Amino acid sequence: MDDKKLFTKILKLKAPWFITKVVTDEELQQIDVWVDHEKHIQVMCPKCEQFYGVYDHAPERVYRHLNVCQMKMFIHIRMPRVNCPEHGVLQIYSDFGENGSDMTYEFEKQIIDFAKECSIQAIGRLYDLNWDRCWNTVERAVNRGQKRKPHAVPKRIGVDEKSFAKGHKYETIVTDIDNGNVVFVCDDRQQESLENYYKQFKQEELANIQAVAMDMWDAFIAATKAYVPDAEKKIVFDKFHVMGYATKAVDKTRIAEHKALRESGDETLKGTKYLWLWNEENVPELRKEEYYALKAMDLKTSRACAIKDNLRHLWDYRYEACMRKYFDKWYFWATHSKIAPMVSAAKTIKKHIDHIVTYAKHRITNALGESINAKIEKVKRMACGFRNRAHYRAAIFFHCGGLDLYPHPPVKPCLRYRIG
Repeated sequence: MDDKKLFTKILKLKAPWFITKVVTDEELQQIDVWVDHEKHIQVMCPKCEQFYGVYDHAPERVYRHLNVCQMKMFIHIRMPRVNCPEHGVLQIYSDFGENGSDMTYEFEKQIIDFAKECSIQAIGRLYDLNWDRCWNTVERAVNRGQKRKPHAVPKRIGVDEKSFAKGHKYETIVTDIDNGNVVFVCDDRQQESLENYYKQFKQEELANIQAVAMDMWDAFIAATKAYVPDAEKKIVFDKFHVMGYATKAVDKTRIAEHKALRESGDETLKGTKYLWLWNEENVPELRKEEYYALKAMDLKTSRACAIKDNLRHLWDYRYEACMRKYFDKWYFWATHSKIAPMVSAAKTIKKHIDHIVTYAKHRITNALGESINAKIEKVKRMACGFRNRAHYRAAIFFHCGGLDLYPHPPVKPCLRYRIG
């Protein structure tokens, strides 16, 4: 089998395409293949999909293809252009790679697969590509995925922020709770940041939102109330953020009590920080005996921990009225405990109780958002940071957006033999 027949099979070429020349350069470890088409053909207008004769050809384009026998492979081709009576002179869709790309569909798919698993620098080393070409592939993938994505607002969304860099620089991230994908990323965590997401949709579309999970950040609350109909009944404060107030109160109590005990020579609370921060089921087996012994002692920290642990039962209830009734009892206990940090935490939680008890109906949390944040942090470490916010946002959508990233060749053949 000669080279032309071999590479016709490798490239899966079909008439009217054919190979005119194959050049192998062993020194450069490179294979170049020239492809042409038969003369008597018609080409399809990319807009109206009508067939006309070949008008002329675009300048030669070189596509990088998958390696063959560990050698780089390039396809050289001059794509025909069509002169459509309605749409003018246009280049036809390419059977080899997207217009505007210098990679074949197969090669670009492989780069995208590698980008999901390793850094841009690593891909460049593996395929002898510079950083910009690899990153441009990622950006093109995100752009095409965004264009293919249906314009629709999810029924249940989560709103959270993610640190971009030191110095309180944040990105607002909106997730679709039902499918686990990031649907929006915007600079900062101001009211305007979240409003930019809501502004994409009409009022009747926003009315389809059933629930919005978030932390107790005033900017997010204000933006949601300004745009989402009946937001008062749809905002659900994340239970893990609520529990965070109680957990911090326990830690403040421990710090103050440990200081007082240490002054009298008592080191009971030394090295116990995480025993109080862990939930009971998460305490390591080797420290459980110590944990139960401490909880049985007459300590302010023990009482604060008991108050915190009982708050967890608030989310077991299925009806708002029952949640409110339980919270009232818990609130009385917390505010009469004479433990200042716990009193302060209870009062803070009470201010937001209306958007906490909505959990009874919607049963959602921002746990997904925290999981996505962890994935984004992993991507950040793998990339050793990002040049700017635009690259950061593109990486978030690439890894967490659930987008259709791959380039697709034309479904219909763009060339055919001339009829008649």
